[in-house]
Order: sequence, then structure tokens, then C-alpha cells
Amino acid sequence: MLEECRWVYNQALAVRRNAWKEQGKSLSYYYTCKLLPQWKKERPSLNIVYSQVLQDVLRRVDEAFKGFFRRVKNSEKPGYPRFKGKGRYRSITYPQFGFGITDERKLHLAKVGDVKIKLHRPVEGKIKQVTIRRYPTEKWFACFACEVSLEPLPPSQKAIGIDVGISCFATLSNGERIPNPNFFQKEEKALAKAQRRLSKCEKGTSEFRKAKRVVQRVHERIRNKRDDFLHKLSLRLVQNFGIICLEGLNVKGMLKNHHLAKAISDASWHRFFHFVLYKAERAGRVCVLVPPRNTSKTCSRCGTVQEMTLSERVFNCFCCGLFLDRDLNAAVNILRVGLHSLGKSPRNSPLYRGEQSPRDSVLIIGLWSRGFSRI
Repeated sequence: MLEECRWVYNQALAVRRNAWKEQGKSLSYYYTCKLLPQWKKERPSLNIVYSQVLQDVLRRVDEAFKGFFRRVKNSEKPGYPRFKGKGRYRSITYPQFGFGITDERKLHLAKVGDVKIKLHRPVEGKIKQVTIRRYPTEKWFACFACEVSLEPLPPSQKAIGIDVGISCFATLSNGERIPNPNFFQKEEKALAKAQRRLSKCEKGTSEFRKAKRVVQRVHERIRNKRDDFLHKLSLRLVQNFGIICLEGLNVKGMLKNHHLAKAISDASWHRFFHFVLYKAERAGRVCVLVPPRNTSKTCSRCGTVQEMTLSERVFNCFCCGLFLDRDLNAAVNILRVGLHSLGKSPRNSPLYRGEQSPRDSVLIIGLWSRGFSRI
């Protein structure tokens, strides 16, 4: 089924590309859908795939072109949609119908049948769509998109500022430091050993496939450890704080620094921000992204800005004499700017003193209900 979907993806991409080159026409998703019956006659093997799954493949092609034109319009690196090579198409989606979970913990899929699954937690709400994905290590996962009613956490007036880094993954404005686990760095030797064995194998042989599976397993282990760490940390922050102020870093631009790119990728700041944002939205919390400019160079006591190099890890203010860890000083500044953007004074409001106020709780919920998530 994956290979048939890959064929449809490449065919739709070729039709849309040729139409633009030869006629200057931009074909729509609905036009390519009308070609499916003709393709099924020419390629009978497409009948083993559920019809809506094939339509979803065409929708993916349409989304790829929309993303391409959006990047061209924004003067970004366009990245024209590419053809999928053998084994490069790894997931299929049942968008509306053709699936269901039976009492025997089996997943029913149209054109496939009943598949035994390990249901690691009960499914909540109504299942709207199912995506089946094959990982490089030949593990299959089913992802359920469900319609559920949100249950916000009880209102909390606690606020926190978070500064992320490399030596220390995160420094909180309350003084807590979260060490960087460095998952890739710890597995780097095992990965290098597996890659050396892979490079000595002849392509296409069974030894090559086995060695390649070992390399893929190491990468999977690193990803699983990192995701587990980020999920647990983001959940703890959302549960304990009502207002979370994050540093709005341009991680993609920072990766252009080849001296720090590997360490930044290993820390996975962008993924951490994503986890905190969507968990905060679901829990009814306010999450603010603060511009990162001069957060480390500004004194959190008097506001004086002084130049500092990356090697200087302690902030020593020449104006008021504040002597503080650089990352902690930045976290306090992030909290101050975040609260100021919400119309709160960090020193005069009940938030700073750790008290609660009915007026503040109403303000927090009101901002969240209007989708207030970025400053």
C-alpha cells in the first residue's frame, strides 16, 4: 500500500509539474482527484488501497505546492516538491472512514483487515482520523486524531521565565537549573561504531541491511530519549505555572553557526518550545514568547545594558554591582518582559509575591481564550 501511494504521489507531482511547464497552468487538488479513476484502470494494483487514502496522498501533494509558493512569496529558500524514492513514502492516512477499534484491541483498516495493536492508553473522545506510519526500524505505529473536550487546569497565578542554553538546558527565573542530558553526545561513540561497520558492507547485501538497521536503531534510541525528556519537562512546567515566558529564539538561524550547530540540534530547543506551547494551550495557560535581544546583557536589577562575550558566564553589573549567573539573569529579564507585555508589573503584582488575585485569574483566562500566545 505504501508503494502504491508513493506511485500516486509521484504521478500527481509529475502531472502538476508538466502542466505548468507546458501550458503554464497550476492544477488544483480537485483536478488531480478526477484523474484517480483513470489511473486505477491503467494500474489495477491501486485497487488494494482505500479510496480516501489515495485522496489524502493527492492532498499531501497539494500542501507541498502550497508550502513552496508560500516560501517563494516570503523570499525564503523555496524547496520545490521532490519525487519520493523507493522506501521513502512511510505513512498513510484514513481521513474520515474505513477504520475502527474493536473490543479485542484490534484496529480495523479498510482494504487491510483487523490488525492487532498494543493500546498503551485508552482512546479518548471520537476518533476523527488515523495515520499509519512505518519507522525506519520496521516498527509500525498508529496515530489517532480524536475530538475531545478541553479540560483546563485550575487557574494558577505563578509565573516563570525560562532561558535555554547548551551547558545547562534551561535556567528558570526561580533559580532552578535543569542540566543538559546531551543524548546525542552520549550515543556518539556507539553511532560512529555502527556507521563504520555500515561503510564496510557492500550495498544491497543482507549484511548491509543488518548494519543499516543498527544505525537506524541508534538514531531511534536517541530520539526516544530526547522526546521523553522534553515531554516530561514541558508537562511539569505547564502543571506548576500559570504564565510561562519563553525566549523566542530563531533556532533555524542559530544552526548556521557551525561551531554550535550540533550542540543546538542535540538540545532541540525548537521541539521543547513546541511541546510547551501546545500543552499550555490545552491546559488553559498563558505562554509568552519574548524577543531574545539583550536578555543576557541587561541587568535584571537596574536595566543597564553592557556588552558580554559568550565565554563570560557571570553577569557583573558595573552600575549597581549585581553579581549573578548569566543564565539566571537572562531568565529574570525574560520573566520581566513577559509580564510587562501582559500588563503586569513583576515587582508590584501579586504574581511576584506568590499571592493570588481573582482579577488576575480572569485576565489570564481571557487572554488564553483569544489565542494570545505570541508577543
